[in-house]
Amino acid sequence: MRDAFLGRESHDLDLTTSAMPDETERILAAWGDATWDMGREFGTIGARRGATVVEVTTYRADAYDGQTRKPVVAFGENLDDDLVRRDFTVNAMALRLPDLQFVDPHGGLEDLAGRRLRTPGAAEVSFGDDPLRMMRAARFAAQLGFDVAPEVRTAMTEMATSLGIVSAERIRDEFSKLMLAADPVTGLRLLVDTGLADVMLPELSVMRETVDEHRRHKDVYEHSLTVLRQAIALEGPHDGPPESVPGPDLVLRLAAILHDIGKPATRRFEPDGGVTFHHHEVVGAKMAAKRLRALRYDKETVKAVSRLVELHLRFHGYGSGEWTDSAVRRYVTDAGPLLTRLHRLTRADCTTRNRRKAETLRRTYDSLEARIETLMDAEELKKVRPELDGNEIGEILGISPGPVLGRAYKHLLSVRLDQGPIGKDAAREELLAWWAKRPESAAD
Repeated sequence: MRDAFLGRESHDLDLTTSAMPDETERILAAWGDATWDMGREFGTIGARRGATVVEVTTYRADAYDGQTRKPVVAFGENLDDDLVRRDFTVNAMALRLPDLQFVDPHGGLEDLAGRRLRTPGAAEVSFGDDPLRMMRAARFAAQLGFDVAPEVRTAMTEMATSLGIVSAERIRDEFSKLMLAADPVTGLRLLVDTGLADVMLPELSVMRETVDEHRRHKDVYEHSLTVLRQAIALEGPHDGPPESVPGPDLVLRLAAILHDIGKPATRRFEPDGGVTFHHHEVVGAKMAAKRLRALRYDKETVKAVSRLVELHLRFHGYGSGEWTDSAVRRYVTDAGPLLTRLHRLTRADCTTRNRRKAETLRRTYDSLEARIETLMDAEELKKVRPELDGNEIGEILGISPGPVLGRAYKHLLSVRLDQGPIGKDAAREELLAWWAKRPESAAD
């Protein structure tokens, strides 16, 4: 109902009924092209017919044990009992079929019009039943631009620690939905202000207490929120080519909000009153990986986000274009498939209010991207490899696959990055020279 009133098209229909799951399954089997019952334990049977997906759930009147967020499932007998257990009033509206009677016992339509999030019953009772609903409030604020009612915000603040009983996987899913929303900054602010972030992403709250070295922002936290917004603005259209970084892009957004996560741990006060954050990108990469693993993100996401955090400062060594072609090759190779995201993260990280400085940084990065394109065209940098493969290296040195061959391969890759294409003969000479100088050669 909520999406219908908001004019949001959806092919997924949620229905509730007095029928038991077995009866629902028989009806849907006759209607749909396919059915599934993975939610049978909770009274839900799903079906698909063409592009339309329907999930039908038996009226519920759940209870919670207060130790976990899993409900003790109890089927209800009427629609009103079912609606009162919903998370927010805007989700507690229904259209009774077949007579199309609108059912709104908790003022959901009025709240929808007022863009307000309230709970059908007392907020503390609702969140006590299911603490994940507090994160859903932040997610809906980000997705729909709704304000959270004062009593709901108060309950979120007072009960924030109860989020600790929710599984990391469920928190991750809600957090991802928030980060992919139209305005994740609104949701993030709510998480921090209510203390929920202290439970699931404490590093975000800590950043609020760390003044950045340029004193241009209230704190590193505000800077990071600005970077996130600017990174989102640099995403391509959702149906754009991969090189445009089609939005919403979870990896880019996570990297943007976490790129300075290492600053609090590396903050040092200088005698002249300045503040430094040396190597915060390296420390931050490790911290980001640890936090994302704790939230049960997949290995590829953890690896990509932490790598972007590690590389986000690399550009600032470019100066006014002093990098050699070798340095440019290494920048591209180290970024690998993350290069287009790194371009956007680096540009988004410029939050200076000095227009002249901002324009200089923009032109300098334009120059770097142009050099990258030139080298890519000339050398196919995305496919850069040593000019001798593993088999050729093994044959020249008379060694079998193993750690030694791996070190030889890395040496030739380094030569390729430093010198560009040199041909197989020159690569063979480089390999033999390296082999002769190896300190461990005497032991081989």
